[in-house]
Amino acid sequence: MSNNTVYETNFTFPGQKNVYIGKVRAVYTLENDKLVMVATDRLSAFDVVMPKGIPYKGQILNQIATQMMAATEDIVPNWLTATPDPNVAIGVACEPFKIEMVIRGYLSGHAAREYKAGKRILCGVNMPEGMKENDKFPNPIITPATKAEMGDHDEDISREDILSKGIVSSDDYEVLEKYTYALFERGTKIAAERGLILVDTKYEFGKTKEGEIVLIDEIHTPDSSRYFYSDGYQKRQDSNEPQKQLSKEFVRQWLIENNFQGLEGQTVPEMTDEYIESVSERYIELYEHITGESFVKADTTHIYDRINRNVLNYLESL
Repeated sequence: MSNNTVYETNFTFPGQKNVYIGKVRAVYTLENDKLVMVATDRLSAFDVVMPKGIPYKGQILNQIATQMMAATEDIVPNWLTATPDPNVAIGVACEPFKIEMVIRGYLSGHAAREYKAGKRILCGVNMPEGMKENDKFPNPIITPATKAEMGDHDEDISREDILSKGIVSSDDYEVLEKYTYALFERGTKIAAERGLILVDTKYEFGKTKEGEIVLIDEIHTPDSSRYFYSDGYQKRQDSNEPQKQLSKEFVRQWLIENNFQGLEGQTVPEMTDEYIESVSERYIELYEHITGESFVKADTTHIYDRINRNVLNYLESL
C-alpha cells in the first residue's frame, strides 16, 4: 500500500476504550467521552471498500465536513470540538441513532432507480407520477436507511417502521426530522451560492450522555451528498441529457461500466495508478467547488506519523 494514503488504521491513543472501523472512517472512543475520528483515504461504493486508497480523499472529506458543521452549528448542535490534523476530527462521544436520515430534493440515484423499476412509494413516502430522472420533487422528502455494519448494505426503512420497531422514539424522531429539514435548507443555500444544487444527502445523529441530540459524522461532503451544477441544469433536463454531477457517482458509473455493482460473484475492476490519480483530482475539484476555496495538499510523506503526532499533541494540551 502506498505510503502516502491512509488505508489501514491501527492507532493507539492514550485512554483508548474501543475502536470502530467503518467503511471510510476509524472511530476511537477515549476516556472522558472523547471521540477521535480519522478520515481515511478508503473509497467505498455499493457498500464495498475499494482495494486502494485515494490520495487526499480523507483530508478533503474531513475539511469539507468541518466547514459545513461550522456553517450550521447555529441551527443544529454538533459533536465536533477540534480538528488537530487535516484527516482528524475530535469531539464528544455520543450514542448514535441506528438510522441515517436521507433527504432528497431531486429524483436521483437510488430513488431514480426505484422509480424506474415502477415504485412510487419510497420509505413510506409517495413520489409523484410523471417525473423523470433528476427532476426536482415538489418538496424535499426524507427516506431513512438503517445503518449497516461494515460489509452489509444499508436498507430503506419508513418512518412508521422506525417508530413501530422502537428504533427511535417518536419524540426523538421529530427532532431528527426537524434538524434534517433545517440542515438541508441551509446546505441548499450554501450550494446555491457556489453555483451548485444540493440534490440529496444524509445526516447522522447521536445523543450525548446529557441527552442532547447532536449532528455526528460528516455533512455535505461528496461522499454523503450528491451535487449538480446549477448552470445548465434546466437545459439538460429539458433535452433529456444527464446532469453534470459533483459526487461519488462518477466512481459508481465507472464500476457499473466494468460490471461491478457489489453483487455476489462480481470482482472489483483493477484500479490503475492513472485511474486513482484521476479520482483524486476529481475529489480535489469537488472540494474547491463545494467550499469555494483552493485545496491545499497536506504533507503526506509520513502520513501515519503526522496523524499520530498531531492527535497526541492535542490530547496533551487539554
